[in-house]
Amino acid sequence: MKRNKFKPVQTLLLSLAGLLIIGGAGFYIWSQQTYSASAEMVARVGEENIQLEKDWVIFTPDQGVAETGLILYPGAKVEPEAYSYIGQGLAQRGYTVIIPNVLLNFAFFDVNKADEIREAYPEVKSWYIGGHSLGGVAAASYAYKHEEQLDGLFFLGSYPADSNDFSDMTLPILSIYGELDGLTTVEKIDATRSLLTPNAVLREITGGNHAQFGMYGPQKGDQQAAISAVEQQDIIVETIGNWLDS
Repeated sequence: MKRNKFKPVQTLLLSLAGLLIIGGAGFYIWSQQTYSASAEMVARVGEENIQLEKDWVIFTPDQGVAETGLILYPGAKVEPEAYSYIGQGLAQRGYTVIIPNVLLNFAFFDVNKADEIREAYPEVKSWYIGGHSLGGVAAASYAYKHEEQLDGLFFLGSYPADSNDFSDMTLPILSIYGELDGLTTVEKIDATRSLLTPNAVLREITGGNHAQFGMYGPQKGDQQAAISAVEQQDIIVETIGNWLDS
């Protein structure tokens, strides 16, 4: 009987393909197990005020889309609605805030989502981009390649990747971090400070943790906050608003 010399190779390829399919399916299922907006957040903002437009949540001042807009990339597996308290607070200060849905609930799979948003609102003249946790990493990646099209970058419990070194740039940067953040620790913020611009503004929230940069409940690996979610969110809104106003 003649032996098929290609059979071992075919078997190996089929096995690898099977593993990739199983792994991909497993990742997809895991990515859909998201952190949703807390009941407290929905009650405070009002479900009727959380507007979904195109593929993002948008908050605008009473008079409509403002000339200054913020794009906030959500943290990994966090639904955009979980940042509605921040969005509403900044809209009340006169800014347009857009929080997008991102591919597979991971912003680094959808770094250029900001292009679609900016194109959709030509009336916005000044754009700021930022994000929470891995959303901030993705926002920094976008800002690094689009410095001329942006007016600033902000981090919420986040920092740029080593490949995005802003130290020789002039882009205004704001970094807000929590004293009790168990994921983006104070040590990590200090270790990556050299990647920020010389004029970067850093603000530590005393008693703040990682999950309370959104409002979606506790998160594995985080520390217990010493302040309420609303207190932390109010500090975030005030800090961003003051930074923008200045």
